[in-house]
Amino acid sequence: MSSYLEVNNVSKSYGPRVLFDHISFHIDEGDKIALVAPNGTGKTSLLSIIAGRDSSDGDGSVHFLKDIRVAFLEQDQHYDPDRTISDIVLAGAGDRAHEIQDYEVASVLSRLRLDDPLRKAGTLSGGEAKRTAIAAVLIGKPDFLVLDEPTNHLDVDSIEFLEDYLSRSRCTLLMVTHDRYFLDRVCNQILELDGGKLYRYQGNYSYFLEKRQERIANFNAATDRARNLLRTELDWMRRMPCARGTKAKYRIDAFHELKDRAGQHIEEKQLEIRAGMARLGRKIINCRGVGYSWGNLPVLKDFTYNFAPGEKIAVVGPNGVGKSTFMDLLAGVLEPSEGVIDRGETLRIGYYRQEGISLDGNKTVLETVSEIADVVSIGKGETVSAMTFLNYFLFPPSMHRNRVALLSGGERRRLYLLTILMRSPNFLILDEPTNDLDLMTLNVLEEYLAGFSGSLLIVSHDRFFVDKLADHLFIFEGEGKVKDFVGSYSGYRQYLKDREEERRAASRESRKDSRPAVASADKPERKRRLTYKEKMEKEQLEKDLASLGEEKSAIEGRLCSGTLTSEQLTADSIRIGEVNDLIDSKELRWLELDEIENG
Repeated sequence: MSSYLEVNNVSKSYGPRVLFDHISFHIDEGDKIALVAPNGTGKTSLLSIIAGRDSSDGDGSVHFLKDIRVAFLEQDQHYDPDRTISDIVLAGAGDRAHEIQDYEVASVLSRLRLDDPLRKAGTLSGGEAKRTAIAAVLIGKPDFLVLDEPTNHLDVDSIEFLEDYLSRSRCTLLMVTHDRYFLDRVCNQILELDGGKLYRYQGNYSYFLEKRQERIANFNAATDRARNLLRTELDWMRRMPCARGTKAKYRIDAFHELKDRAGQHIEEKQLEIRAGMARLGRKIINCRGVGYSWGNLPVLKDFTYNFAPGEKIAVVGPNGVGKSTFMDLLAGVLEPSEGVIDRGETLRIGYYRQEGISLDGNKTVLETVSEIADVVSIGKGETVSAMTFLNYFLFPPSMHRNRVALLSGGERRRLYLLTILMRSPNFLILDEPTNDLDLMTLNVLEEYLAGFSGSLLIVSHDRFFVDKLADHLFIFEGEGKVKDFVGSYSGYRQYLKDREEERRAASRESRKDSRPAVASADKPERKRRLTYKEKMEKEQLEKDLASLGEEKSAIEGRLCSGTLTSEQLTADSIRIGEVNDLIDSKELRWLELDEIENG
């Protein structure tokens, strides 16, 4: 098996802050690896060095196997607003762009629901920009993919498409992700960056958690043994301070090494969420006939619901159907076009918005928090200083005077969450709270929210997160329609699959002639024959399939010609997807009829 990537003695520091120091590892062909580490400890910096976007300090080196194709997906996308989706995707193919046929581009864009390749980047939402970036890295069929938070800003359909693609693909993969379902279903190894060192685990996320705890426990046990031995050696050093023999010199050197080892101990720094909650009355938010439209586009129609204390609801649906608008309506950021939203007198909303807040990058972490309050309630009548509250959220005193502009994406998200919780909300509205948070922080946030006694409304594409917290869903189906579903998100997805299977089964049954429930004991069961209508249907299907095949070939020929206008390219790209769907459905029906005729 070929080694696709060799990383040797790579280091990175920013001033006195060391992210990692002389780490080395290799990735073999076919490995699918997730890189795991707390926010701000160097995951993105390491990926940037590997992808050639940054360089190692000192004499570190990164070498890919010669002639393999490498593609890099950055965490955030920054495109020229005048570039089209098609331009961006083809640019992702690099020197293979001339080999990529137009119909291949159309196929990838169709799978990622990017229906208009001529749309300009400046008009794209965050999710559309992310899907465009994914199309750009996939189109060249790279041998090695480096992905930084690939599921951020994606809806579940897009996540499941990418999950399926990567799990089936033979490409080699290194990625950072906080999506635990995605990680478990795609990756077979985990690299953990901890304390500037790298540790490797052969297995999925659950295996990693177990073995990580074993590693920490074993290290600390070895430290305890070293401390016990150090006491003995320290007594010897005090009794023989002037020893000069070779054995004594060796023992003195060993003593200093032992002293260093005994001083090492792994103390896990975990987010500690201790926040107060204002008293919540029986009346929270009552919605009656609420509607809202963007121009002529309905986002919410005739929504009626009374929120109850302590319930935890997830809002799900594709990007662009109005989930964030719904949150804005409940939080009072927007006023409904019709209907009434009646809020209780004791209601105190904590609204965590997907786009975050405009933190002043020139202010320090402590200044940002102190502007809200110097003293923070943590419940049960207890209060702490703003500085202590910062410590709970993994901002130690050494970071209090750091400028916000220097924080990592995950650290800024953590600071934003802190500014919301320090106001003691009793109704939390969280729009994509998991974006940019590391896995350990996510675990703590989930535990806090699971025990939160107020009301909770969340929008999240993190399926694990939603499954753990919500047992009631508002499903946004588009055109202002909202379905109320009692159950978990996984339960809802299974319900959809079961319903689709039932629909197909019912469709198959409806096409069959009724048969006797029990065959006669003395007469052999007669073989089912096609009815006259079914024979005509089968013949028509054969004609349709031949015609569709010719149309498909013609479209592919035009797409490969390079002579189409932009309007013709768009029309043909859309039509070839429709033709493929028609061919699939008609072939399935033809096979059903053929099985009846020849079975």
